[in-house]
Amino acid sequence: MKISVVLTTKNTADTIGELLESLKDQEEPYEILVVDSDSTDKTKQIVLDYSKKNKNIKLLDYPGNRAESMNYGIQKATGEAVSFIGGDDIADKDWIKNIRIALKNADIIAGKLVSKKQDCFGKVANVKLFHKGVNITYPGTNTTYKKKILDELKGFDPWFFSAEDLEINIRAVNRGYKINYNEKPRVYYRPRNNPLSFIKQSFWYGAGRKLIALKHGDIWDKHSGSDMLKTQKTIWGYVRLAVGFLGYIYCVIAVRRYKK
Repeated sequence: MKISVVLTTKNTADTIGELLESLKDQEEPYEILVVDSDSTDKTKQIVLDYSKKNKNIKLLDYPGNRAESMNYGIQKATGEAVSFIGGDDIADKDWIKNIRIALKNADIIAGKLVSKKQDCFGKVANVKLFHKGVNITYPGTNTTYKKKILDELKGFDPWFFSAEDLEINIRAVNRGYKINYNEKPRVYYRPRNNPLSFIKQSFWYGAGRKLIALKHGDIWDKHSGSDMLKTQKTIWGYVRLAVGFLGYIYCVIAVRRYKK
């Protein structure tokens, strides 16, 4: 089974080389589709340099938001399955091999994320969102979908500027697909140890939750505020909830309703 790896980039010159280094010697057959959105640094040149040495690595230019860029990558993918990874992540040496094994018994896979270094905010628990009894809050990085499913779902919803990875999982569950968590396909991520980056991330997490509510209605009604508070054990956990609530309110005021 050929695996198409799709990743989006914009000004990731500091990290893209290490990611491509981790991908270039994965188990064949595979392809790496780097969809760049108007980078102004050396990102594209680094990808081009790797593509000259490895025929599986391809650079695609497509300005747009993350959902639009990923959809373009899906459109160009020639594999039977599509895996997503972040531009600042690092793949385990057997990542694609383990994805291929896992796909023998699954249609959608969420792999394990491992912090590359000590995560100052690692004890902050994510607020999980369940839909029809299924956890749909697996992030987009280190997720794999059989391409026929992505084609059936028509890819990611480009209206979403946050939480597009969670929203597509809702539609997949609605179609009867299961999301299988598997620890063997591993991706190493760089934690946001800068408080400002952590706060910005928390804000957009909250905004994304409201975008989901605007499209899918009462999914959040089954998740009470008191239950969310109980999931947190640290001061930074409460900070994330508070800032996320501000992001949620921002969308209440600025977005108001879903538009196709």
